[in-house]
Amino acid sequence: MRELVADPPVRRGSDYAELSRRIRDAGLLERRPGRYALRIALTAGFFAVAWAVVVLVGDSWAQVAVAVLLAVASTQLAFLGHDAGHRQMFRRRGPSELVGLLAGNLAVGISYGWWVDKHNRHHANPNHTDEDPDVGAGALVWSAEQGRATRGVARWLARRQAWLFFPMLLLEGLSLHVASGRAVVGREPGGGFRTPMRHRGVEALLLAAHTVLYAGGLLLVMSPVKALVFAAVHQGLWGLYMGCSFAPNHKGMPMPTAADDLDFLRKQVLTSRNVRGGRVVDVALGGLNYQIEHHLFPNMPRGNLRRARPIVRAYCAERGVPYAEVGLVESYRQALAHLHEVGRPLRAR
Repeated sequence: MRELVADPPVRRGSDYAELSRRIRDAGLLERRPGRYALRIALTAGFFAVAWAVVVLVGDSWAQVAVAVLLAVASTQLAFLGHDAGHRQMFRRRGPSELVGLLAGNLAVGISYGWWVDKHNRHHANPNHTDEDPDVGAGALVWSAEQGRATRGVARWLARRQAWLFFPMLLLEGLSLHVASGRAVVGREPGGGFRTPMRHRGVEALLLAAHTVLYAGGLLLVMSPVKALVFAAVHQGLWGLYMGCSFAPNHKGMPMPTAADDLDFLRKQVLTSRNVRGGRVVDVALGGLNYQIEHHLFPNMPRGNLRRARPIVRAYCAERGVPYAEVGLVESYRQALAHLHEVGRPLRAR
């Protein structure tokens, strides 16, 4: 299994080489294991407290409110899996994979290996419809070409996708679970596995353990009906939170094609969008609001992204590279405007 995209090879004299030198001189690529140990402890503690509240509340409809709390805790834990996948925490692969497997497969129910492969391809070619799996044709369409290829129910959805975007995110959690399961067991017609994974057996075991512990834990604490409602609320809001955390980053930004000849700096900056909002947004979005800096330096520890921002922004101004940064609400407006525009030709028919 490939590692997530690391800092790219630096060509002497390239625009990226000079920016990379400035970032390294500022010490912003140095790992911060102590800070991450504290972050891991606090996030895991939050997740454990949420489950403790589930047990304490018991067989009560108040569990609906607890499901909301657990959705927040699950997403924060998933952010740790993201950081581990990029090896922002530790230089060594082993500790990073351990955190990723425990946070992803066991706690949240997402295949770490599947996500690493998918996210790796996204970082290599962000917003490229032929290369980036995050903008491939699916329940939503991101380009006019994808829209024209839709038929039946898919076309009906594409026409209204801007209005249906947030409701559809309520199914994102279920989609992630299903995709993870398929990736672990899915084989090509020739017999090989579709998704490369270093620890396929461990991943399968941890996903199975997650399913048993999750379902069994809920049924031990509450009635089957309440457990079903709890799971629906928890999984729906977790998917919504996850989707809302990733949507502001690239949706509605330029979508390069094979005909575009962009260097690494421009490929990453022009397709990414930062979100303003201070420390609250930093925590709520898991540092993903510094998407430009994250894409330029994927291995940079989350806590250093804020400090890298003024350096990157100033450098982009020097080189005449547009640097997109908006508020959270405006980021959603731009993403939805793009979805609405893509569906316009279909609504005209």
